[in-house]
Amino acid sequence: MGLLLSKIWSLFGNEEHKLLLVGLDNAGKTTILYQLLLGETVHTRPTIGSNVEEFVWKNLRFVMWDLGGQQSLRSAWNTYFTNSEFVIMVVDSTDRQRLSLCRDELHQMLKHEELTKACLLVYANKQDGDSYIIWGALLVTMVLANTWGCRHYLRSLDAATNSAAPTVISAGSSYVLSVSLLLK
Repeated sequence: MGLLLSKIWSLFGNEEHKLLLVGLDNAGKTTILYQLLLGETVHTRPTIGSNVEEFVWKNLRFVMWDLGGQQSLRSAWNTYFTNSEFVIMVVDSTDRQRLSLCRDELHQMLKHEELTKACLLVYANKQDGDSYIIWGALLVTMVLANTWGCRHYLRSLDAATNSAAPTVISAGSSYVLSVSLLLK
């Protein structure tokens, strides 16, 4: 299976894949971005607008857009949807009060025509405290199974303290990428 996926990935090596990193403010999106790119925790400030980074992973070129999650910025997320193949929704799993808002933003986003073929990864971030929501319960709360079918992947992590964050992201990306390529 790994050899097959490697051969499939090699066919798409020259293409650029657009990836969106979204979530409410303070969810940890930028921390995840730089944990993935640099392998270390970078202390960040709230993202005003967006950050964009290019990287190569498993012979694939990605452009990752880290979109600010403040209320005033979320209405502009749809301007980034065109040609997006992957959406990573980062959920602060300690923020129980805003979980329904996060779910509503996700569902609103998934209705957009530009994202009908995009694959969704949901990361339950901040899993290191005592009051986090278990990621299985989060999946049910976010109602992803019925909304998005098989093209989603949910995983828990703590990007600020977990050096395995790139591994978790790679595992989710591998899963969603393989599903995406098989469904094309």
